[in-house]
This record gives sequence, C-alpha cells and structure tokens, in this order.
Amino acid sequence: MKQKKYGAFSWEALRKEAVRVAEKEQPLKNLLEQLVIRHEGFEPSLTAILANRRLFAHEGIDLHQAIAGALEKDKNIAENAVYDLLAIVEKDPAASAFLEPLLFYKGYHSLELHRVAHWLWLDGQRYLACYIQSRTSQLYGVDIHPAAQIGKGIFIDHATGLVVGETAIVEDNVSFLHGVTLGGTGKETGKRHPTIRKNCLLGANSTVLGDIVVGEGSIIGAGSVVLHAVPPHSLAAGVPAANKGNIKIPKPANSMNQIFDDYTI
Repeated sequence: MKQKKYGAFSWEALRKEAVRVAEKEQPLKNLLEQLVIRHEGFEPSLTAILANRRLFAHEGIDLHQAIAGALEKDKNIAENAVYDLLAIVEKDPAASAFLEPLLFYKGYHSLELHRVAHWLWLDGQRYLACYIQSRTSQLYGVDIHPAAQIGKGIFIDHATGLVVGETAIVEDNVSFLHGVTLGGTGKETGKRHPTIRKNCLLGANSTVLGDIVVGEGSIIGAGSVVLHAVPPHSLAAGVPAANKGNIKIPKPANSMNQIFDDYTI
C-alpha cells in the first residue's frame, strides 16, 4: 500500500514494531511472524489477521481467499481500514501504537470483516456475506448487517453488543461505545434504520430506532433510547431521549468525552 496520504501510519514502522515485540515477547514470535512480519504490505497482513481466527475452520470455507479477493477488487476496503486504525490511535488512550489494535481489537476486526462482507453483498455473493456476518457475530459479539453502509475513520470501543441494521448508514468519523443498537421499529420495509452523520459519539448501550437522522457532531448519551431525529451538534439523552442542549465542540467523536456539562451551552 502506498503511504502518501495516511499521515502517521506507516507499514514499515508497524512491521518494525512487530519485530521489536517478537524479540521481547518470545511466545508471540510465531504469531507475529505469520500475521505481520513476513508480509510486504498492509493488505496481505490484514487478510491474514482477519482470517486467522478460524471462523470457518470446520466448514471448509476459504475465508483467506474471500478476504484477499475483496481487498484486491476494492482498494477502498484497505484504505478505510487504515483510516479506522488512525481513528483508534487518535481516540483511544489505551492504544499506544497501531500494532495493538491491528492484532487484538475485536471492534476493529469485526468492522473490517463487515467491510469485506459488504463488498460481497454488493457483488451478489449474499449468502457468503451473511455467513461472514453470522460467524463474526458469534466470535466477537458484534452484529452488523452486510448491507449496512459504514464510512471510514470509525472507532468501535470495546464493541461487545453492537448491532447495526440492514439499511443503517454511518458516515465518517463516528465513535461507538459497546452495546449500541441502530435498529428498526417494527416490520416496515424500505429505509428503516438510522442514519448517523459524521463526527457523532454514541454512548454505551444507547439505542437509535427507525429511519431517523442523528445530525452531524451530535452525542447520544449512554443508555438513551432515541426515537426522533437529533439536530446537528446536539446532545440527546434519556428514555425516551430528549434534546439536552447544543454542543460546544464540532467533533465529539474525537474527544470521547461523555460528561454532559463539558459539552452543552
């Protein structure tokens, strides 16, 4: 992968970090060799990492081939995966370098597997896409429908319990805490799941239901149930959620700050 537009991300620097860790933490040496060190670029390493969990070990399905094929035919998958890594390192104080989330963050792994499944869905391979969705959900506790549209620079913190419905749209630079649901309200057809505009922060165990829009740069408070549209740069909280005020900063997704008094004006 060319490095010209990825800022702090460098494949060679990440690879050198893997070598350093392998020398220091010997039990990880073989794993790091297989997943990172032996690869000449980001795409084959990402493919090896996503296929490594043996999701399909007992079914005879070649997940490695499916992922590699998707990344080869759609370069946006790997590009968006880099932007997701950049978002994690920027937003998560627990992530000191790119290697850690690349190897170990289930929110990252489930999101990148979704990107592969989404490509397969659009390519007409819908059963394989749904199979990847199903097994990813079983392994990581994250259930994202293959048809859901998700932008780049996404951070899914902790990830357990995240549910994203079929017609949901998530724009760039959105941050999720665990337990978030982007769901429907019943048996309606057509566009029936939320649209989350860019730079939003969705708190832990928050629920957004129906074909509604959460405006750009907004916050959904932890545990809230949102049933109506949220204006841009607003804070919505409660059950059902109500507008608690306007937000002072343009990108709450970057700060990850969920103390309401620090935001509203």
